[in-house]
Amino acid sequence: MKYLVVSDNHGDRPILVDIANFWRHKVDGMFHCGDSELEVTDELWHQFVVVKGNCDYNPKYETECLINSGDDRIYMTHGHLYNVNMGLTSLSYSAREKNATIVLYGHTHKLLAAMADNILYVNPGSISQPRGTYSHLKTYAVIETNDGEIKVDYYDRTHHLIEELSVVFPR
Repeated sequence: MKYLVVSDNHGDRPILVDIANFWRHKVDGMFHCGDSELEVTDELWHQFVVVKGNCDYNPKYETECLINSGDDRIYMTHGHLYNVNMGLTSLSYSAREKNATIVLYGHTHKLLAAMADNILYVNPGSISQPRGTYSHLKTYAVIETNDGEIKVDYYDRTHHLIEELSVVFPR
């Protein structure tokens, strides 16, 4: 299975349209981890699974979701309710309670791909306002899973693969 993950565009709708147009026929699912600052009724959301971030004020946004896709059980939340700026401990408790195999989150604007206790954690970074070590890279992620491994690739706003950020985990 192949999933696109984007987060924290903070009102930059054109980049989401561009990403959706580029990837919609190449992936099995597209996920937005919150802080879009778009209306919950935006037609763009017909193409994405989306959750509420701390800058999304419409109460109709869900704060988290759980999706079964093939062998993957994907848990997505923005992360602010789990204090992800301080670490992944609270988020990992929730992920284990939900029997997640993949956790998607945003909020920090810092990209991350890590495996812990057989759960993959992915933060795609921010497509508009990145922070941290890779603050010069506006990124989104593509996750590809199969029987033997999980690969996480990061792309920039022009859909170029950032090879040095690619990581593969055994399944």
